Amino acid sequence: MDGVEAIDGIEEPLVDAVTVVAPGLVPSVPYSFARDNGALVEGLRDDHVAVALREGGNALSLLEIRSTFGLPLSLRRVSSADFEKLLADAYAMDGAAAAVAGDMGIAGDSLDPLALGLPTAEDLLDSADDAPAIRLINGLIAESLRQGVSDIHIEPYETALVVRMRVDGVLTEKLRMPPHVAPVLVSRIKVMARLDIAERRVPQDGRISLSLGGKLVDVRVSTLPNRAGERVVMRLLDKNNAGLDLAHLGLDAKAEDTLRRALAEPNGIVLVTGPTGSGKTTTLYAALRGLNDGQRNILTVEDPVEYAVDGVGQTQVNSKVGLTFAAGLRAILRQDPDVVMVGEIRDRETADIAVQASLTGHLVLSTVHTNDAAGAVTRMRDMGVEPFLLASTLRAVIAQRLVRRLCPHCREERALDPGMADVLGMKAGRTVHSAKGCGECGQTGYQGRVGVFEALRVDDAIRQMIHDNADEAAITRHAFADSPTLAKAVRRMVKDGITSPEEAARIMRRDG
Repeated sequence: MDGVEAIDGIEEPLVDAVTVVAPGLVPSVPYSFARDNGALVEGLRDDHVAVALREGGNALSLLEIRSTFGLPLSLRRVSSADFEKLLADAYAMDGAAAAVAGDMGIAGDSLDPLALGLPTAEDLLDSADDAPAIRLINGLIAESLRQGVSDIHIEPYETALVVRMRVDGVLTEKLRMPPHVAPVLVSRIKVMARLDIAERRVPQDGRISLSLGGKLVDVRVSTLPNRAGERVVMRLLDKNNAGLDLAHLGLDAKAEDTLRRALAEPNGIVLVTGPTGSGKTTTLYAALRGLNDGQRNILTVEDPVEYAVDGVGQTQVNSKVGLTFAAGLRAILRQDPDVVMVGEIRDRETADIAVQASLTGHLVLSTVHTNDAAGAVTRMRDMGVEPFLLASTLRAVIAQRLVRRLCPHCREERALDPGMADVLGMKAGRTVHSAKGCGECGQTGYQGRVGVFEALRVDDAIRQMIHDNADEAAITRHAFADSPTLAKAVRRMVKDGITSPEEAARIMRRDG
């Protein structure tokens, strides 16, 4: 056969390792067999079986696959990284949750014994337990990871148990089950998160460490007593995101330069602002990654610790024992730090300690909740920080939002209508792109999200304005005279067809 060589009776096309995209894989062999041997059945191709073999994979396993199917094998070799992606895609149990939802005919706390002997990180794909509740949870989490879900909401009502998922910032209903399923499902999740399954009257917080085809994931679990039971929200934190650096955040050149200059300072305060879910923590971790060179003592106090970072000392807030942001920050300043990250500055005490830390030679990174970069100055002043202290310590403020990115496969052109043009401050009738919906994007019209940033660099003029108690408008006019605000940045994305006018309008101000 042309272009094929025989290796131990197996036909192998001469193909170099490439990025594997295989949406229609058929998991025909056990996950543990494929993972351990590095051999994955991709599916039937006419009169042969297509197999992907990982670099260094067990060639003898191919004989077993051939014996199982009774057909010749068509082999291609892939790199280890590509094989892991292929493995996760093939065995992520797409649709498993819906398939088992109707089989949940059990009730009561029959899952209590599962609390004993659970490993610290269990592999969802390698589970041999077929209990309906376990299969449902495994299917929900695995499918959520495939679809890029950030949060899973489990909501009990008198008439039904509703499961909703947040994808690209938008909640959509995925499952609706009988109400008697709720106690079983919630108990299983609480067991996995090491929570007290007998306590249903108070909120609880925990976390689950999981792996999916070798991909490590942390799941933050929060329970809340509800009239019809307990609500559960699970936030999925992909540990790969902890490895992001500044170059991959999507900052424009000026904003990235402003942030890098601020991080190069030996002391001072760098703030990241924005609403909940705007990616502030991801930006801070990217900054820490750039600073984590082994020559600095980096300490953090967070609520909660979202990603574990090697080389960084991370402390979690615990208000039950008095370990607040302020108490944690005060304690870590006695640990000889060079860089300090505070999850959020939310009160005067924390703000005062952060300022004093920067004055005594520490670089402090933190977040505040404001609408824009200049608003962070006002927020710090409102918390009681003296203007002359803020002027001498603040180095930069990064404000950010996340907007959904248009699906490149189905976006369609249209003329911008006058009403939306007025909101965006653009010319009516100009060509823009809007969402349509196709199979590639799940009929949403969007695929993923992209960051929108504005960066305020505290130069001598801004420092004097802060010292003189200048208002936000004056600071904004000077700071963004030659660099884009959030409004200008997202307007550019609309013009470039990256996002839709409707998405841009969510973060725009009419005076932007």
